[in-house]
Amino acid sequence: MFPSLSTSRQIRRFALLAACASLSLGTADASAKIAPHHRARAASVQHAAATRTPAIDVPLMKAMVQTLASDAFEGRAPSTAVEPKVTGYIIAKFKAAGLQPGNHGSWLQDVPTVEITASHQSGLTVTGGATPLQFAYGNEMVAGSYRAVPRTDVKDSELVFVGYGIHAPELGWDDYAGIDMHGKTAVILVNDPDYAMDSQDGLFKGRRMTYYGRWTYKFEEAARQGATAALVVHDTFPAAYGWNVVQSSWSGAQYFVQSANNGMDQTVANGWIQKPVAEAILGAAGKNLATLTAAAQQKGFHAVPLGLKASLSFDNAIRKSTSHNVVGILPGTSRRDEYVLYSAHWDHLGHCKADATGDGICNGAVDNATGVAALAALAEANVKAGPAPRSQVFLAVTLEESGLLGSEWYARHPVFPLAKTVGGVNMDALLPAGVAKDYSMTGGDKSDLTAIFRQTLAAKGLTETAEDHPERGHYYRSDHFSLAKRGVPMFDIARGTDLLNGGTAAGEAAADDYNKHRYHQPSDQYSPTWDWSGITEDVGVYYALGHALATSTTWPNWHPTDEFRKVRDDSLAGK
Repeated sequence: MFPSLSTSRQIRRFALLAACASLSLGTADASAKIAPHHRARAASVQHAAATRTPAIDVPLMKAMVQTLASDAFEGRAPSTAVEPKVTGYIIAKFKAAGLQPGNHGSWLQDVPTVEITASHQSGLTVTGGATPLQFAYGNEMVAGSYRAVPRTDVKDSELVFVGYGIHAPELGWDDYAGIDMHGKTAVILVNDPDYAMDSQDGLFKGRRMTYYGRWTYKFEEAARQGATAALVVHDTFPAAYGWNVVQSSWSGAQYFVQSANNGMDQTVANGWIQKPVAEAILGAAGKNLATLTAAAQQKGFHAVPLGLKASLSFDNAIRKSTSHNVVGILPGTSRRDEYVLYSAHWDHLGHCKADATGDGICNGAVDNATGVAALAALAEANVKAGPAPRSQVFLAVTLEESGLLGSEWYARHPVFPLAKTVGGVNMDALLPAGVAKDYSMTGGDKSDLTAIFRQTLAAKGLTETAEDHPERGHYYRSDHFSLAKRGVPMFDIARGTDLLNGGTAAGEAAADDYNKHRYHQPSDQYSPTWDWSGITEDVGVYYALGHALATSTTWPNWHPTDEFRKVRDDSLAGK
């Protein structure tokens, strides 16, 4: 899992799944061939006749995780000498499963990336008040650039407080209405206007974060508005993490997919400022942050020019490289030009900080050798079941840990048109633990996929549980999101903690084990003692969800007020 975007999502997932490798709910051998049944129907999807899930090949998944997480694969760092070994192994398993090359006769899709490392940061200077203000880089502010240029320089840019920095026509909301942001620097609040609500009934889904609340959206929208720079105000509760996370994530090399214009359509600089820094800046403008925050939470808010100017600068070291996605396809029968997507990321951290034993390879067994193994097992199961009416695409993406870059590149340059992509299922970090009674829908009820999910659970005798910490925006932190924000409805589900053996108490009691002792550490290694029954249950659910999409005739869409509805409608209309 990508650390700077998805660390809290990873922690949430393992808190939910409970790192229960120590809970032995039956031997691995006993779970080697489990074939859960399903009868997946949804009112919104005209599903084909009920089918049985083919046997899930657990020995295949075991062998793949053991191999991919071995020291011989050196932690699967992208764009290193070991990458061809990793992608070659995945291709071999896709071939053995019966897939065909998915990228116009090739198994690989190039993913060109750029690494930008800033140095000689000036900090932030604000002028125009009674006295100049200077804020130190690191402790008080951080900044970087999406532009692949050797020098970043923002000089005397007018500061404008733009509230939450949201332009949402479907909700009648526009924080940029009536202001030209060219040459200006936006000061933006984190999260969205109704995040403090206890319920999820607000215009922006109350406590549940929408994409409008994510800092990535705020920088994207500021660029669309023509801003020179954008500064997000950090506040721990609405951000869902402390300043230490911001500081570490924005230090060192930053990775992006290459663009033809070297990112020149983005802002000159993006960054974060501590809340006391924002209070000081607004105070110098004769304003009050709390007062303006309250105003920004009301519909009809208008941006507030501050009468101050911002300056900052830094140098950039630039390195370009190429990694690869692996693409396989099981062609459909009657509707071959309609596609269902299954995805999982193959990359991990490679060589990392050594532990007390001297082990310096982050093997990434759970994160995400398990997802790649599930991807191959799903390919095999679907081939054995026979082609569906719609084509099924199996995508092992790279550079998730560096910012969802492999899936982002695919979404920008899809092998199969997004307007012809029905929907999909993403798999990320499946925990070896026992069978659970419940699953949650990450992101909540956003689209027609919810009906398929609920009918699938009902058919399997499972229950739906609420997503933990919906205010943290977990849906926007893994590879499915790269497709979702371009309109393609994507499943992201999580196994719950209500275990058949031990219930929620056992699951929750063991939650800290993975988080503290294995997540993004050399100790995330394969063990022959793993309990595979829960992973096998997961793959059976994934199969049912994907099969429902592959055999239906309808096109699931986002709900009318969802942030991705318009882009889906435009895509299907050929706009």
